[in-house]
Amino acid sequence: MSLWSSAAESVSVHVVDRADPLTSVLDHPMVRSGDWWTAVIDAGAVGAGDLYGFRVVGPPAPGSSARFDPAKFLLDPDATQVWFPPAHDRDGARRRGADTQGRSPMGVLRRLDPLPRMPPGPRHASTDLIIYELHVRGCTQHAPHVPEQLRGTFAGLRHHVNHIAALGVTAVELLPIHQGDPAEGSYWGYMPLAWNALHGGYVAGDDPEREFCEMVQAFHDAGIEVLLDVVYNHTTEEDHLGPTYHLRGIDDAAYYVLNGDGAYNDDAGCGNVIRAAHHAAASLIMGSLRRYADLGIDGFRFDLGSLLGRDIDGNPQERSALIEEITTFAAMRGLRLITEPWDLTAYQLGDGFPGHTWAQWNGEFRDDVRSFVRAEQGFAAPVSQRVIGSPDLFGAEPHRSINFVTAHDGFTLYDLVSYESKHNEANGHDNADGTGDNRSWNCGWEGDDIHADSAGEVHALRSRQMRNLLSLLLLSRGVPMLLAGDEFAQTQGGNNNAYNQDNETAWLDWRRAEQFGDLTDFVRTLIALRRLGGDGPVSLFGVDGPPDLSFVSHSIAWAWGDLYVMANAWWEPLTFEVQCAGDWSVALTTGPAEVAFVDGCVAVDGRTTVVLRRA
Repeated sequence: MSLWSSAAESVSVHVVDRADPLTSVLDHPMVRSGDWWTAVIDAGAVGAGDLYGFRVVGPPAPGSSARFDPAKFLLDPDATQVWFPPAHDRDGARRRGADTQGRSPMGVLRRLDPLPRMPPGPRHASTDLIIYELHVRGCTQHAPHVPEQLRGTFAGLRHHVNHIAALGVTAVELLPIHQGDPAEGSYWGYMPLAWNALHGGYVAGDDPEREFCEMVQAFHDAGIEVLLDVVYNHTTEEDHLGPTYHLRGIDDAAYYVLNGDGAYNDDAGCGNVIRAAHHAAASLIMGSLRRYADLGIDGFRFDLGSLLGRDIDGNPQERSALIEEITTFAAMRGLRLITEPWDLTAYQLGDGFPGHTWAQWNGEFRDDVRSFVRAEQGFAAPVSQRVIGSPDLFGAEPHRSINFVTAHDGFTLYDLVSYESKHNEANGHDNADGTGDNRSWNCGWEGDDIHADSAGEVHALRSRQMRNLLSLLLLSRGVPMLLAGDEFAQTQGGNNNAYNQDNETAWLDWRRAEQFGDLTDFVRTLIALRRLGGDGPVSLFGVDGPPDLSFVSHSIAWAWGDLYVMANAWWEPLTFEVQCAGDWSVALTTGPAEVAFVDGCVAVDGRTTVVLRRA
């Protein structure tokens, strides 16, 4: 067994029997070699003990950044499985000097050889890539087609693969599946405890790795890549008031970015920031990436990825050794890399991020398309950049733009057209959490408590606006990402930050799949049409000539392969002249009225998108 700590004075490893977690079956001192502490333990000496942890003693340093506490029973940062004792106490782990053995998470000893590396999954061309972002638990917790005992688990998601494949998407992006602390209260999974351990709450049986790999294989068999959202920029230990579970008590200053006064940097907004430029932290991150790649993962989306590129003092930099190491590793293994290129203090969308080959979540696409569709002035010009692949951000590499209008954090598609303001009271923060910049429009009525006299008109307009947003998302160059549930108008009741809502608020409501089945069919049609765009460039047009990109314009048209798209965000009808030769026919409209293509022109209703296809 081994543990890295440059500042520790002594380290001991403890083996525990889960029948009596308060007592160590074995307490063994570890030997130092450089900054590594090691111990060799005879399996026969521990009997039925299959749990372990460390106690680390370091120099007392009042007022300094050292936070050693030998009373803490510390989790192995490399643990591949975690056990929580019945008396698990997150608050107890906050108290300095309080003994946490039997009250804090423990690693599970591996007694079996690891599974062999999974073979590579499918690798789609970037022009064929369509991502579907989902939460393992929330996706199937109420799914009637999944056996009840498997809902909300990896095994349950395996039963759900065919439903996802039927949409036509080619990749799923799983929200974080790192082991979290069940006492912390996070639902999304962005407060990781153990990077290498699969979250126990998502496991139906007693073999997490095998269950996970069987799920991945089911997606691969359906031709779907599996991408994983990973959180290496912070941990669940929070700030100086948070629990001491591992890194804080092992070598605080090596693993976390500390300010000059010893306080934690909080540019992640979660209490701490990992010092990713330090070799010890970088080694943990690379080890975790290798593990998930071995388990069949086809690519990674890095939460607050800008933080991983910072220097040893936590400052943004143009080049990063860790980013370069990840890039090389991914190239060798054929993995996709996607970053969220911002944090609380840095915005690196485009060339500002050190990984110049990585794809990026394009927040400009989200904001510009939302504003255009709700008919804000001044957004025809920005949207013209988005539909052609955001060359203002990514040059001639549209595949680096991950386009989205909704994601796990923010309004769902339905809520985007049903709520003018966020409604996050259930989160417990007096509605102060969550962004206020939603660029939403409720179509004349807040929420679903609509007066009977207005209900028909409001619902029809919302249906049209959802289709407009989906059309711009799926018929623009770049890689589209669809939020799970948007295909059947999932609602969170106006909550745009459901990070702690492990309940019906955030779980997909499959009753809506029947109610909004026509919307699901519309998404399938859009995905099929998208493939007619091919990998060629996009040409922009206006109503009857060059595109009108003026401040008062609310329309844009574009030709892409065998598609011709006309988007009228204005509330009055416009007649578009089709400016590309070809045998065109109407393929789709977001409006309720039939559309005719007569004498080379199409009358497009207000707040309507019409798509033509060429024979």
